[in-house]
Amino acid sequence: MNLDAVLLIAFGGPTAPDEIRPFLEIVARGRNIPPERLEEVAHHYERMPGGRSPLAERTLAQAQALERALAERGPALPVHVGMRNWHPFLHETLAEMAARGHKRALGIILSPFRCEASWDRYKADVAAASARTPGAPEVAFAPPWGGHPRFVAAVAERARAAFEEVPAGERAWTPLVFTAHSLPVPMADAAPYVAELTAAAHGVADRLEHRRFSIAYQSRSGSPREPWLEPDVVGVLRALAASGERHAVVVPIGYVCDHVEVLYDLDVAARALAAERGLALHRAPTVNDHPEFVAMLADLVRSAA
Repeated sequence: MNLDAVLLIAFGGPTAPDEIRPFLEIVARGRNIPPERLEEVAHHYERMPGGRSPLAERTLAQAQALERALAERGPALPVHVGMRNWHPFLHETLAEMAARGHKRALGIILSPFRCEASWDRYKADVAAASARTPGAPEVAFAPPWGGHPRFVAAVAERARAAFEEVPAGERAWTPLVFTAHSLPVPMADAAPYVAELTAAAHGVADRLEHRRFSIAYQSRSGSPREPWLEPDVVGVLRALAASGERHAVVVPIGYVCDHVEVLYDLDVAARALAAERGLALHRAPTVNDHPEFVAMLADLVRSAA
């Protein structure tokens, strides 16, 4: 394919408190998100350390790790980061790549499961950014990767670390809950999102040899009158506590780095609800720059090169 660069494509996030609301305005543009929900999310960001999202630095760490992996085993290519909703915006990154003379890049969408919001919009935004950027490199996209064995292995290792927090005698029967972002039901029905999520969850559970697991959804942001994917993770945790469970391992398999939907929605809101009901929530880290995840990204590049 004669690649001369790699482009990691991510959602984006505010890097300072004064960026929170401008960022959310961009995210909400053209979408039916109630203003009160946006203000609620703004407060979630404000509760993060430094009033910021770590998504940008986490994604940059993934890019740097991938660039090192490619330098070690080839092909040695520069890895750039472009965001849909905040700096570095896709058009900013494409302009930088053009200035460096890049002609053909592999775009890797950092969303493990496909739907219109998590995949199609990313491709459309790359096309729009390319159209406004003179000399932008051609971007070919890596195939879906949510079922890649190395992604499954990375998630399984993160989950295994969370199980280590559970008393040894209780681990075998501790409920394992995989989470991913909820979607409007019509969007989910038109996409392979649920099927890909389900297959990946089964793959991780198989590696763990842990048969007691379920899938829940989180972080819904649309009108309460619209049907979204269920069950919600809060309801699942509430039911587990009501049934007498003392521990639950939660694995945010739908996210590839720790950011507000993990650090607030799970670590603050869900954990507080669980604790009130006597349930200890053990949240597995996302893959972040786990070596197996980075190796998977490198595999995608080598397959396309």
